[in-house]
Amino acid sequence: MTKSVSQEQKRLDEHYTEKKKWLKWGPYLSERQWGTVREDYSANGDAWNYITHSFSRSKAYRWGEDGIAGLSDEKARLCFAPAFWNGKDTILKERLFGLTPSQSNHGEDVKELYYYLDNTPSHSFMKYLYKYPQDQFPYELLETTNSRLKKKDPEFEITDTGIFNNNRYFDIFIEYAKNDTEDICIKITVHNRAAEKAFLVVLPTLWFRNEWSVGLISEKPDIQLGTSNDDYGTAVATDSRLGAYNFYFQKPERVLFTENEDNFERLYALMNKTPFVKDSFHDAVVHNHFDIFNGKKNGTKFAPLYRLMLDAGAETVIKLRLSKESISQPFGTDFEKIFSQRIAEADEFYNSLTANESEDIRNIQRQAYAGLLWNKQFYYIDIPSWLKGDPGHVPPPASRLTGRNSEWPTLNNEDIISMPDKWEYPWYAAWDLPFHCIPLASLDAEFVKGQLILLLREWYMNPYGQIPAYEWNFSDVNPPVQAWACMQVYKIDKARTGKGDICFLERVFQKLLINFTWWVNRKDHLNNNVFEGGFLGMDNIGIFDRNNVPGGGILEQADGTAWMGMYCLNMLEIALELAQYNKTYEDLATKFFEHFTYIAASINQIREGFEGSWDEEEGFFYDVLRLPDGSFKPLKVRSLVGLTSLFAVHVIDKQLLEKVPEFYGRLKWFVQYRQKNDEYQVIENLGDSEHILLSLAPFKRLQKILCALLDEQEFLSCAGIRSLSKIHEKPYSININGYDFGLHYEPGDSETAIFGGNSNWRGPVWMPMNFLIIRSLEKYYHYFGDDYKVEFPNRSGNLMNLHQVASALRNRLIGIFKQDDKGNRIANGDNHLFNQDPYFKDLVLFHEFFHGDSGKGLGASHQTGWTGVIAEMIRIMSDE
Repeated sequence: MTKSVSQEQKRLDEHYTEKKKWLKWGPYLSERQWGTVREDYSANGDAWNYITHSFSRSKAYRWGEDGIAGLSDEKARLCFAPAFWNGKDTILKERLFGLTPSQSNHGEDVKELYYYLDNTPSHSFMKYLYKYPQDQFPYELLETTNSRLKKKDPEFEITDTGIFNNNRYFDIFIEYAKNDTEDICIKITVHNRAAEKAFLVVLPTLWFRNEWSVGLISEKPDIQLGTSNDDYGTAVATDSRLGAYNFYFQKPERVLFTENEDNFERLYALMNKTPFVKDSFHDAVVHNHFDIFNGKKNGTKFAPLYRLMLDAGAETVIKLRLSKESISQPFGTDFEKIFSQRIAEADEFYNSLTANESEDIRNIQRQAYAGLLWNKQFYYIDIPSWLKGDPGHVPPPASRLTGRNSEWPTLNNEDIISMPDKWEYPWYAAWDLPFHCIPLASLDAEFVKGQLILLLREWYMNPYGQIPAYEWNFSDVNPPVQAWACMQVYKIDKARTGKGDICFLERVFQKLLINFTWWVNRKDHLNNNVFEGGFLGMDNIGIFDRNNVPGGGILEQADGTAWMGMYCLNMLEIALELAQYNKTYEDLATKFFEHFTYIAASINQIREGFEGSWDEEEGFFYDVLRLPDGSFKPLKVRSLVGLTSLFAVHVIDKQLLEKVPEFYGRLKWFVQYRQKNDEYQVIENLGDSEHILLSLAPFKRLQKILCALLDEQEFLSCAGIRSLSKIHEKPYSININGYDFGLHYEPGDSETAIFGGNSNWRGPVWMPMNFLIIRSLEKYYHYFGDDYKVEFPNRSGNLMNLHQVASALRNRLIGIFKQDDKGNRIANGDNHLFNQDPYFKDLVLFHEFFHGDSGKGLGASHQTGWTGVIAEMIRIMSDE
């Protein structure tokens, strides 16, 4: 029986066969464009203070736009987002507020309550919730209180201010439903949750990104007032590239036009050419100064104004529509029908993923998927233009030409990219993005294949083969997980469609070869198959900043070497898959098998002039500091650095080997050759099994690592695997050239300022690392089967095979978000409002990391990016 294709899947098929452009419009606005590197033109690279939150309402951005629950076309030329005013704030609520690193004890931090409730891959339906206080927003209280806190203090959150006491807030739901690719219905539903009347102004705002002031376009776009009647009004937005769009809105109190241009008076104490500047609506609404808008019927920024007085518990709905077509009754009976239909289609699409799970589990997964889809963003930066400045404008300081990212002259990004978090991290991250792609592959495999290809293109990857890390420093080095993600996406897509996308796999493989070569040439300084790499994404996990090694030495990194071992095996797996279609890839499979052998030999053994990373007595892999005098210092920190050795594992089935005879022949020869020369072997029993195990950790060492991994006194917590062993509650220290360096177990927020102090790898649980550990355990189970069992937890006497261990870990991770029998979620900690309030208890936040002892969510509160892999864990659980 043929499985029916959902309406949502049909839309995706239409898009990718270029029949209709369903993805032309989406949630592509950033949630914070201010404080970003791309908007920074300062002499000292102080991006956070070049455009602040205060300046953001007055300064026209150069490289993007931001807003609350925003919508835009794929180049963010025409943008829409609602703005609000509660009658008490000194400014409009146009964008989310948060603290900069200098204002907070744990780095940048958004201080708002908002939730991604729903989204489909084609963005045919999207739903977002913003909770807006009815009393004056506590901007100053949040800034001053947090700035006084120490690193060990808990953060002062917006709920700590009391602003949400007695339900004195509005729940504002913003929903979008596409009738067609360029006919988008918009609904803003406002609920007064308080027990008394409350006042609110709503300004659904449409505007053009400013490209004219910097000379990017010669013809300025325009929004003009169109026809109106007793029921609705129209504004027509016209751009020479986009054409004309009709923006329909229910009859408002008034309409406002201005220009999306700098307020020179406020920013620079210079006279404005016109009173119609970017922040004109603020003064008009807050101070009731509307006179200047009389007769103003066009501009590049437009909003109808709705003044609401809502009774206690009441709600009201504002309807809008953005369409290429002229519609005689934009809010007729079809308007609500479109929403109902798109919601039903979204339900159909998502229910097919976890139809048999509880309502709570399906809610968690759906909000995780929603967060991933809402965090798509238009990202734009052209390094040559950014370095040199724009014609007719004051050139950037000369120091810029040799400063941040100046060594990336070929980088030119202008794409929709999956972001880690559109407020805290509104820029792509080279090792976050591959994790985003894993859960997204079940929704829209074509989109994620495009994402993985994108970072390998010539206008991203530099000519030498380095993939750009992130905008704060494109030259930073992150773990090379792209090959792993490409193969995982390929397999997820193949399982869904029944056919592997060989063209995609071949395309990425060619570029990954260049990147692999960059790693080998740049990060193995001694040519001994032991790799460096610096901080490698795990910010403060070392006893010092691993980008700046003390004592003039070289840090031979257990994780750098393990990541490269994993990279070899990922490339081997891809090459073997391609070799079944083209035998020339057998040669490359051989190359990566042999290279993996050399890496495994180097990390595992001690030979003349080199000390391996393995400590036999302590049963763990450690970083080794090689000093200029030739001496070695192992840095005996038990952390994810050593556990990454588990990631470098792959199982080859003998049935596959029969399809690649040249590779199999060379493999057998190479094994025999190394046996004859008494050299390290990665294959212990070549002919004794139906499978061949390739593992960085030999079996006896694997056993010791698993003992530590599954020990509740070390890595195993109620919420998964910790990033640092709990044995470091007793601090570890070492003296290097007369200076002491050390660390201790920090299960919560970071107690140090390394890398800004906004993330912590010294104890908390990190979802992507746990995901990789679970996948590795499954691979080991594939080889060992039921014959090999371990205690879970260690020393408990409870024996499990490794598949059962993987499932148990997965359940602990999912349990972070699940409601317990009292309705509480571990991720919410003891926050009674979040756990028990009827307007909060079903809302789920996907934090950056989780407390190593309690599982409470910490760090960025909306990092559905890589924490979104929980959706894939739920899908796997549902399939078992």
